[in-house]
Amino acid sequence: MKKIIIASDHGAIFLKSQIITFLKTKNCEIKDMGVDSEDSVDYPDIAADACREFNLGGYDFGILLCGTGIGMSLAANKIKGIRCAVVHDLFTAEMAKAHNNANFLAFGGRVKYSAPVTGMIDIFMNASFGDERHIRRVNKIMKIEDQC
Repeated sequence: MKKIIIASDHGAIFLKSQIITFLKTKNCEIKDMGVDSEDSVDYPDIAADACREFNLGGYDFGILLCGTGIGMSLAANKIKGIRCAVVHDLFTAEMAKAHNNANFLAFGGRVKYSAPVTGMIDIFMNASFGDERHIRRVNKIMKIEDQC
């Protein structure tokens, strides 16, 4: 059983609900750290809280949601150990795992996607991280955290 953390701001509460329903059909354990109202909140705080919780361990991956997914991703990628990918189709969802070993996905509640978000999550969940050249590259990405 996969354990997934999910968090949203006010711009993606409907999408969060759809994703949670989908993940339950996949028998996933879900920790919801997002809001459930359209009252304005600050997405950097939500992203940071979710990423800190993820870094405590025990989660397979996380999903962050805001109006576009961009803000959440930017905030998440400031947290040591987080590799959050904004994906927009089935190919980028698969590559986020296969080439970049992303541990978070970010989506936008106000974005019109060409493929269902649940399909992108499904592909990501079933993808495997790639070969030696991709491991080398991800290690270089992670080393940047210690250099800057």
